[in-house]
Amino acid sequence: MHMIRVSLKDRSYSIIVGNKILVQLGAHLKTLKIGDDAIIITNPVIEKHYAKPIINSLKKEGMTAKVFSVPEGEKSKSVQQAFALMTKIAQYDVLKKPFIIALGGGVVGDLAGFIAAAYKRGIPYVQVPTTLLAQIDSAIGGKVAVDLAAGKNLVGAFYQPKLVFSDVSVLSTLSKRQMLNGFAEAVKYGIIYDKKLFKYIALNYKKLLAFDAHALDFVVSACSRIKAKVVSQDEREAKGIRTILNFGHTVGHAVEAAAGYDVYHHGEAVALGMRVAAYISQEMGMLSMEEAKTINRLLSDIGLPEKIGKIPLKDILRTMQHDKKFLSKKNRFVLATAIGQVKVVEGIPLEIIQKAIKAYR
Repeated sequence: MHMIRVSLKDRSYSIIVGNKILVQLGAHLKTLKIGDDAIIITNPVIEKHYAKPIINSLKKEGMTAKVFSVPEGEKSKSVQQAFALMTKIAQYDVLKKPFIIALGGGVVGDLAGFIAAAYKRGIPYVQVPTTLLAQIDSAIGGKVAVDLAAGKNLVGAFYQPKLVFSDVSVLSTLSKRQMLNGFAEAVKYGIIYDKKLFKYIALNYKKLLAFDAHALDFVVSACSRIKAKVVSQDEREAKGIRTILNFGHTVGHAVEAAAGYDVYHHGEAVALGMRVAAYISQEMGMLSMEEAKTINRLLSDIGLPEKIGKIPLKDILRTMQHDKKFLSKKNRFVLATAIGQVKVVEGIPLEIIQKAIKAYR
């Protein structure tokens, strides 16, 4: 079991990573003293697999548990779903000391975190991520939000969890596509911060896809340490440090939204965004052709998408204008200078962006 600390003064919390540790959740929550009545927000598939052992571990420590399920998929991350759930929670929350457990992937984590931030002006919540993408990325850092038709994550807050509890054994129930979805973010961490991690993934991706517990534990812990360090330095993205975590996300989010959230999963869209970002980096003279090819080769070897497809360029560019990283009407991209190093650059010429997107159509 690995314990990684996110250091944010009175908002500090631990990330616990281990194998077959789900039954220990209740004991860890008891020590936090965040409440007596757990509200578990999940989806039907995750509820079927993992709700019972968590409920049993909570009851063992004298806590109650109530489960609320939402449909799978990005469309559950909506204002309508959030308010419908808050209405149900308010009806349930009578003479209770509630806290929320986000049990699921990125959609559940973002939705449950948003509800925790908004309900009663904020109640405690913990993240129990069940996908690779959530364990290494979305469950850490306190970014919680729901989507609007205009774009992803446009209604939200920075609201830190009290604990992130990542059991790598739960990943064994994921489909190959869901695992690939998370690999995109793992590769991102290697590109932005850790060349050794990038090389480890390149050498071990077959083990990782085969759910090798040791390899998964290594990658989840390594990525969690990187994100914890970055978030600790720049919680609200005010210093420009946390912005590096968005490598590949500017175009990735735009592709995802322009396709209506039902063509590409988040990691798949980010993989395409990383290809575009690497292309722009090379065009700007920041990244060598050899390293750009190395990035593309690993993404392809893992099995991540190589082509954006027939999504209209104008739709991608229009959706990109809502990117929260853009400042003073200038675009902002996270670009690679080498594998393991990136830089935030403003004012990329539109013709270079268009050329890069067209290269992957």
